Amino acid sequence: MTIERILDDFGVLDSWDDRYRYVIELGRTLPPLPEAARTEANKVQGCASQVWFVSEQRPAKNGGGPVVEFRGDSDAHIVKGLIAILFALYSGQPAKHILDTDAIALFNRLGLREHLTPQRSNGFRSMVERIRADARAAVAPVA
Repeated sequence: MTIERILDDFGVLDSWDDRYRYVIELGRTLPPLPEAARTEANKVQGCASQVWFVSEQRPAKNGGGPVVEFRGDSDAHIVKGLIAILFALYSGQPAKHILDTDAIALFNRLGLREHLTPQRSNGFRSMVERIRADARAAVAPVA
C-alpha cells in the first residue's frame, strides 16, 4: 500500500466511521511481527498501547545513502492502522528522505488529529520520533 493510495482512499470516504474502519483494515495488512521481536529494545516508548518497531538498513541501489525498512505491530487495532500509514510513508525510503518528510503534516491532512484521542495523537508522535531516530542512526557516521 502506498501513501498516495491511502490519501486517495481517505478522500473518497465521507464519514469518520468509514475512515476509522479503513485505518483498522490497513493495520490488518501488516505482516506478523515474530514474538522474538517483541522486546523491550524494540518497544516504542510514549505509546499507551504496546507498540514494537524493528528497522533494518540496506544500501540504496543508486548510492543515495542507506534505505530503512520497518516492521512493527501493536496490541491495539487503530494503532496498527497508524503504523501501516507510517510504514507506507517511510518504509523502504532513504534515511535522508525520512528525515525530510513531515508525518505530522500528513496526520493533520488525513484529519486524524481531530478524530483521535490526545493519547493516541501523542503515541503517533512517539512512533514518528522512533522512526526518525532510526533514520538518524542510519546516516550517522560510524565511529
